Amino acid sequence: MSKKVNVDSLINLYKNMLLNDAVPFWLKHSLDYEYGGYLHFLDRDGSVYNTDKGMWIQCREVWLFSKLYNTVEKRKEWLSAARLGYEFITKHGFDSDGRMFFELTREGKPLRKRRYLFAECFGVMAFAEYYKATGNEEALQRAKETYNLVVRLHKNPDNSTPPKIFPQTRVMKSLAMQFMLICISQEIRKVDSNPLYEEVINDSLHQILNHFLKKEKHALLENVGPNGEYLDSPEGRCVNPGHSIEVSWFIMHEAIHRNDSSLVDDALKILEWSLELGWDKKYGGIVYFVDIEGKPPSQLEHDMKLWWPHTEALYALLLAYYLTNEERYADWYKKVHDFTFSHFPDREYGEWFGYLHYDNTLANRLKGSLWKGPFHIPRALLQGWKLLEKMKNPSFELEL
Repeated sequence: MSKKVNVDSLINLYKNMLLNDAVPFWLKHSLDYEYGGYLHFLDRDGSVYNTDKGMWIQCREVWLFSKLYNTVEKRKEWLSAARLGYEFITKHGFDSDGRMFFELTREGKPLRKRRYLFAECFGVMAFAEYYKATGNEEALQRAKETYNLVVRLHKNPDNSTPPKIFPQTRVMKSLAMQFMLICISQEIRKVDSNPLYEEVINDSLHQILNHFLKKEKHALLENVGPNGEYLDSPEGRCVNPGHSIEVSWFIMHEAIHRNDSSLVDDALKILEWSLELGWDKKYGGIVYFVDIEGKPPSQLEHDMKLWWPHTEALYALLLAYYLTNEERYADWYKKVHDFTFSHFPDREYGEWFGYLHYDNTLANRLKGSLWKGPFHIPRALLQGWKLLEKMKNPSFELEL
């Protein structure tokens, strides 16, 4: 065992931060007992600065509280918190066409509906995990129906999912839906059996490894042409290191599931190349976007440091070290760990800050928004804790 991965101290850190810091912050400030669901636009101290409700945050919280109930301890407060969100989503979250709204008012009136399918993807995760916690057959049926809707609309978009740019001029596909399809397929197959799940994962793996992964450029691209063509534009040259790192551990999970060492090799390449591209060699930390040709990124926030790429890297690197026992992953883990835990946790009010400037000074004090909620931090802490338990005791059953 590498001295850089002190298993016992890390278990204590992860477990304590999850159960005594991150989760209690959201239990205390987020639950909306008046209207149902969760208030998630939270200032540093947990006070609410906006009462609107993003649907993917609602889904993520249902998933989290259900997951804690299923994997940590059957606490009534966690199951009650999950039920509060589940009932709000099922009452208010769906439009008449089966799609989910993107944002609602506090009481549940629709505000926005987007062409993206990410709210529905997180809905699948929420319903599947809630079913596992409760045995509620309606939740399982919703998970399956929403999953089938996502797959159908991804393959055959309709008027509710118009393309981002005119396909008559340029056809482009994005990485995000490919890895989300892997994620939701891995989640739903834990509670249901359907050959479609493996078919979808196989197709997404093919797309990622043969179209988006450019080995000659040492990069997993965010956008490519329909057959993997390299697009010499800001969109085509873009790498989001956080996304790519997250993809790497999804693939590692699939490799473990299939006992496929070649998938592990592919995942490790993606992980290493993404860290090499994304790590800020001057100030430390993982930047948000990179242009692989060294040209100016189109995103003005490209050099910011966000919380979630770092949580994804923490888990991916622990998993890489667990699978290979290679010291370079322990080295990378220590580097990311030291940066993450010295910059993001809020020692005064709890939980984590989310946004740093390029020089690692605080950019925004919020703890929750339309984009930041209780998902990446508790997921990484929970998965990291359980993986470390497995590293300490090989007989420990690890759920992937």
